[in-house]
Amino acid sequence: MPEHRGQSLTESPRGRFAPSPTGGLHLGSALVALAAWLSARNQGGPFVWRVEDLDGPRVVPGAAEQQRDEARWLGLNWDEGPDVGGPHAPYGQSERSDLYEEALAQLAEAGWLFPCRRSRKDLRALATAPHGRDGLPPYSASLRPKTLAPDWFARYRTATRPDAALRFRVADGPVTFTDCVQGAVTENVAEAVGDFVLKRRDGVYAYQLAVVVDDLAMGITEVVRGADLLDSTARQIQLICALGATPPAYAHVPLLVNEAGEKLSKRDEALTLTLLRDAGVTPEAIVGWLAHALGQLDAPSRVSPSDLITSFDTARVPAAPITVPSELPRVLRRLAA
Repeated sequence: MPEHRGQSLTESPRGRFAPSPTGGLHLGSALVALAAWLSARNQGGPFVWRVEDLDGPRVVPGAAEQQRDEARWLGLNWDEGPDVGGPHAPYGQSERSDLYEEALAQLAEAGWLFPCRRSRKDLRALATAPHGRDGLPPYSASLRPKTLAPDWFARYRTATRPDAALRFRVADGPVTFTDCVQGAVTENVAEAVGDFVLKRRDGVYAYQLAVVVDDLAMGITEVVRGADLLDSTARQIQLICALGATPPAYAHVPLLVNEAGEKLSKRDEALTLTLLRDAGVTPEAIVGWLAHALGQLDAPSRVSPSDLITSFDTARVPAAPITVPSELPRVLRRLAA
C-alpha cells in the first residue's frame, strides 16, 4: 500500500481524547490527554472528549464522570463530549452501534468482510505459526472461506444469534505512515496480525472498528495517543481506506513506565490523579512535570495547560518510554509547595 501522511491540519484541525472508563486517570493517561489537548489548542482547533465504553464488563460505574472531573481539575476543557453535547453526539461508544453497523454493511458490500467460526483455541493450535502480542498467530489468508453466498451478510444480520465473528480481509503489502512523534513506520498487516476481527461472535464491536468509525464520523484530523497503540495504526489505516476515507495524522506519545519498565496502570495507585490530589499535589505541579516529560519545559515547574498552548511543539516530544521514579509523589509535593 502507498505511504499515508495523514490529513492536512491547515483547515479546521480537530483533536480528541477517548479514555476507557475502567477507573480514574493516572499520570500516563493525563500525559496523553495533555498532549492531545495542547496539540489541538495550539492549532486553534476544537477538542473532543469521547468515551470508549464498549467493553461492558470492564466499565466501572462513575469512572467516566470521575475522569472528566480529574481532567477539569488539571485545567483541561473540551468543546464536544458527553457532558457538553455537540453535533456528533452521542459521545459514548456504547450508544453508537448504528454507525458501526452501517460501516460493516459498507465493508461487506465492497467484499472486505467474511464470517469466521474459528475459536481462539483453534487459532492457538496453529503451533507452527509465530504468535503475536495477543498470543495468537497471524490469521492467514488461507483460513478465509473459499466462497461466500451473495446474501451471506444479510442472513448474518437477521440471524437471532449469529454463530460467527466478522473479520476484515486485509490487503497484502506494507503500510507506511509518518508518525509525528515516532517517525516513519512500516508494517505488513497480513504478516503481523492477518485478517482481524471487527465484530466478535458475542456481538461486541472491536476497538479497531469503533475507533475508526468514530474518528471519521467526528471529523477527527489528528489522533494523539499512547505509543502502546502504535501497532494498531496500520490496521486502522487499511480499514479507513477500505471505507473510502483519508487517515488522520497520528502522534504516538511515549509511555510512562515504572522502574521495572512496566507501563503505568492501576497497580501504580500512588500515581493516580485522585491520590495525588488527596496528597496535596496541585494540578500545576502535575502539569509542569508532564510538560517536562513531553519535552516542552527544560525542568519541571508549576504551570497550567493554558500557559503551554502557544509554545507547544510536537517535534520536541520524545519517542522513547519515560521512567517515572518511585519518589515522584514526594517530588510533586515539593514542587507544589
